[in-house]
Amino acid sequence: MIELEGVPELIDPVMVAAFEGWNDAGDAASAAVAHLDKEWKGEVFAALDAEDYYDFQVNRPTVWMDGGVRKITWPTTRLSVVRVGGDKPRDLVLVRGIEPSMRWRSFCNELLGFAHELGVELVVVLGALLGDTPHTRPVPISGTTSDADLARRMDLEETKYEGPTGIVGILQEACTHAGVPAVSLWAAVPHYVSQPPNPKATLALLNRLEDLIDVRIPLGELPEDARAWQVGVDQLAAEDSEVAEYVQTLEEARDTAELPEASGEAIAREFERYLRRRDGSGPPGGGHATADGGDSTPYLRDNPGRTKPPKPPKPGTEDDESSEE
Repeated sequence: MIELEGVPELIDPVMVAAFEGWNDAGDAASAAVAHLDKEWKGEVFAALDAEDYYDFQVNRPTVWMDGGVRKITWPTTRLSVVRVGGDKPRDLVLVRGIEPSMRWRSFCNELLGFAHELGVELVVVLGALLGDTPHTRPVPISGTTSDADLARRMDLEETKYEGPTGIVGILQEACTHAGVPAVSLWAAVPHYVSQPPNPKATLALLNRLEDLIDVRIPLGELPEDARAWQVGVDQLAAEDSEVAEYVQTLEEARDTAELPEASGEAIAREFERYLRRRDGSGPPGGGHATADGGDSTPYLRDNPGRTKPPKPPKPGTEDDESSEE
């Protein structure tokens, strides 16, 4: 049984988790949890035993000096708690770590043990995947759940994904089988500029999380970082006519696909979200999961011998895009 000493009784707690690795394209998801931890000064209260879940030849420990003394930091998953103030205070349990190398079921059961002891009411797992999305458009965020009732109440998609999965999908299903409401939020990161960081995708995930759990998230310098990131990618794309043409093709495909969504109801919903953020908070390793569940090697824009991005398929021939779960 997990015993938590020094952790006060929590108010309407929500667990928010992200894991570095396959489900974290551009480090967008792990950076979102790191941002919450930094802005609200999270206090670590638990860490999973690295020996149980990590292959140290894959995720190696690091050595560092502390006042002339050599110390080792082991790869692991840590839990911290933060309190969100305001008229309706609530607590967030932040889970941040690396996708485990082994014993995934035990890993999820241990996290669920903490969730049970802390009285967690909802688990939100953040992820990011590589997709055919242009960097010049808003970052697509999909919210999915395996719970049909939760999907209706929280305006989410009921997941229908089939294929390879990562720890995000496994943890969500473990929560569902344990009777804990769970949601996954996915950001689509442009595959042609996939190297971290991607503050634009991180910002989009935090905005969607803000709407989902009804809290005001301080964004700090993240909006300015997102704008600077887009300007930098614009400049890189302008230097290569093939890339510029490819981005334009993605823009046209995206705009055409979203025309049916430009309804009065959709516009009103987005405007309400904008106003909620504006009132009181100011301006708004290896392969990664892709939209089809496979792996993708990043396109490195600053590499002189870089690979050109593929031409998009002709209209009517590409498969429907779906989120990896």
